[in-house]
Formats: sequence, structure tokens, C-alpha cells
Amino acid sequence: MVITAESLRARCARDMSRTPRGFAGRSWLRRAFLEVPREAFVPDRVWWPSRADDGRYPLIDRNEKPRAWLKAVYLPGAALITQIDDGTVPPSGPADGAFTSSISSPGVVIELLRHLAPEPGERILEIGTGTGYTTALLAHRAGAGGVVTVEIDARLAARARGRLRAVGMSAQVITGDGEQGHADGRLYDRIVSTASVREIPLAWLQQLRPGGILVAPLDSPFGYDLLVRLVADGHGNASGCAVAPVEFMRVRGQRVPRPHADLGWPGGLDPAQWRDLRVEAGREGQHITRRPPARTAQAARAARDQAR
Repeated sequence: MVITAESLRARCARDMSRTPRGFAGRSWLRRAFLEVPREAFVPDRVWWPSRADDGRYPLIDRNEKPRAWLKAVYLPGAALITQIDDGTVPPSGPADGAFTSSISSPGVVIELLRHLAPEPGERILEIGTGTGYTTALLAHRAGAGGVVTVEIDARLAARARGRLRAVGMSAQVITGDGEQGHADGRLYDRIVSTASVREIPLAWLQQLRPGGILVAPLDSPFGYDLLVRLVADGHGNASGCAVAPVEFMRVRGQRVPRPHADLGWPGGLDPAQWRDLRVEAGREGQHITRRPPARTAQAARAARDQAR
């Protein structure tokens, strides 16, 4: 059987159609995944994210092992590492160091966009261009001129521009600090970050229209990030909840650890109850609280009767 990018993409799409954390019936998202060639955004040399027996991360070279490279591109749960130690480690062989850029796994990208739920014609800001793959999916949905993406690494930004042009996708790629967003006098309908933060930057909230949506990975005390979905009030504040446990690389300006208590997290949280958390961010800082448990209809009626 001949293995092609198209056949692997179709198989990956089938796999992600069978999981609750996949397309979940969003036909637009499945269509975008099938029509945007993920392989066009993956460098010829990437590192596998698990250590080999020698303790280093193996390099997958497209020119040496084209089948292995292509299969890795379309594994639903596999992220591929595109940069180590901010680019100081060359992709010339197995390596060790801190991951600083990647192309997220297909499953994570799809989950991120499913919760963002962009609409055609909307204005979208992406924080962390990386390879440009998520940017391309956003542009496929939003249409020409709808996507602005910010990348702090000038080399990554330049490569992403080239890849987007090569597949005919239109997006404005800005080289800059994503924590500052990109203010140009117009508010965004949706903002999505592909890098995690310890604290939601105020600039993001100030650049969202009233009712606009922010989806971003937020560092948690649980040893992983929580993907949060917040709705903006148009005055620099937003609130919402956690929607999924995820793992992303940190934005460069927030790599230094900080006490979670200083970031609005209460103590004594049960990791199993992450769905019960309410997240508020804005001018008064960041606050995470436990949402009260939902009352049953019977309990609600009893409470009303007691109040009479």
C-alpha cells in the first residue's frame, strides 16, 4: 500500500472523529483539517518529544526517513519539536535541552480551535505563530485578511510567512512580543494563544470586543496547563471556565515560576475538579475560584419553597 499525505490525513481525521476531544461534529473544522496540508508546515528535521535510550530526543529527518517523518506528522497525539533552547541547538542529530517551539499534535490543535469556534469573516488574533499551521487553519475558516498572528522569534515568523504563501493562505504575520497582542485600532472577535501563560496578559483582554472570546492555556497548580475559555466585557475584563487539561510551552516572558497564590489560585484544590473552576482576569488581576455545584431541579424547587 502506497502511503501518501492525503491518505494519512484522512486516517487521522477518522481517528479524531471518533473521540469526544476531536472534531465533535464540527464539519467546518474537519473540512479545514482535510484541506490544509499539515506536512507543508513541518520542517524537514524535527525532534521526537520522548527521549531515546541514550537520554536524548531523536531527530526525524525527512530526507533520510520520509515514511517515518510523514507518519509522525499525522499521528493524532504527537507533537513534533521544531526548536530547542530558543534555536541554539541545531537540528543536526539527537539532542537534549528545553523545548521552545513545536508543531502541536493534530488532536491538540483541533481541540484548541473547537473551543475557539471562529466564524467566517471574524477578526482573529493568534499568539504564537510557530510553524504557521494553526494560522492556516484559522485563515481557512475566517477568510482572507481575517487573521493576525504574532511570533516573538523573527526566524520562525519569516519561515511561517513563506509556508503560508506556499499554500495560498492569507494572514498577517507580525514579529513581536505576543504578550502585548497587536493593537492597531480595531478590536478582535477572538484571540487564541498557542503558548501557555501563568497570568492572562491585560493587553489581550483590552484588544477583544465586548463578547469576544479568548482561548488560552493557563498554568495551574496541577502539574499541567488548563485550557481556559473567557468572554470579554469590552472593558479589559473577561471571565469563563477551564475546558480541557493540556500542555503547552510557556511564553518567553513568563517562563520564570511564580507562586500560584500570587496568581489568584486558591489553596487546597482537587485536580479532579478542574471543571468546577471559574476564571476571572482583568484590571484587578487574575482570580480562580470554585464554581458552586449545580443544583438539581428538585433542590432548586425546595429552596424556592423554603424562601416563601
